Parts: sequence; C-alpha cells; structure tokens
Amino acid sequence: MGGYREERGARTGAVLGRVTQTLARIRRVQRALDLARRGTPLARVAVDAGYTDQAHLTREVTRFAGLPPRRLLRS
Repeated sequence: MGGYREERGARTGAVLGRVTQTLARIRRVQRALDLARRGTPLARVAVDAGYTDQAHLTREVTRFAGLPPRRLLRS
C-alpha cells in the first residue's frame, strides 16, 4: 500500500503546484491590468509586470480574460 500512497501524494503535490502557479499567473495579469488602467503604455506594463515582452503579456491576458489587453481595457 505504500506505493499507492506515495503515488497519490505525488499527484496531489503536482495538482497543488499547478494551482499555485496558475494563481500566480492570474495575479500577474491583474497587476498588469491595474498598471494599464492607470495609463501606463502596454510595453512598459509588460516589463514592469515581469513579462518577457508585450506579446507575452497579450497572450496571458487573452488566455485568462478572453480578450487582448486593449480590447479588455476598452470594455
């Protein structure tokens, strides 16, 4: 039975790790959108929020919000 418990524990750890990572990504998107709402240019928002570039920021915002940043900010 020890093998089953270890496997279950490993799976639980993997799921919790993904949840933690996803929450961190959501928080980063929220921070980026807060900066953008203050009028910060998106290229600067991307750098300040820790994205590689503006394209990376756009992909993440679209992934979580369903719209690219400019369209999301207009709505």
